[in-house]
Amino acid sequence: MQIGEFAQRTGVSARAVRHYEDQGLLQPRRDGNGYRQFDDDDLATVERIRLMISAGVSTATMRQYLDCVGIGDHGVAIEMCPALRSELDAVRHRLDRQSTRIDATRAALCALTEG
Repeated sequence: MQIGEFAQRTGVSARAVRHYEDQGLLQPRRDGNGYRQFDDDDLATVERIRLMISAGVSTATMRQYLDCVGIGDHGVAIEMCPALRSELDAVRHRLDRQSTRIDATRAALCALTEG
């Protein structure tokens, strides 16, 4: 399938698909006239990319570990290696720090509005 249909089936924009390709996350075939051709394996790859993006994983990290993440009938399956665990832990710690800052900001706002 070409990029327009592929984008529609994956629920991402054609621009996002091109970005994934530029980042080395997708490698579609090219037909004789240079058009990208995507298949069902590429659909699964975009699903994994979207899952990792929603978990806060950067495309650089994704490029290293995309093959470790699978999505099947029973949900997400991750082949967890120590390096991937470390990357995911770093994302978790970053989110914890951000959450702490948000809580402090909320408390300051409450102090300003209530007192």
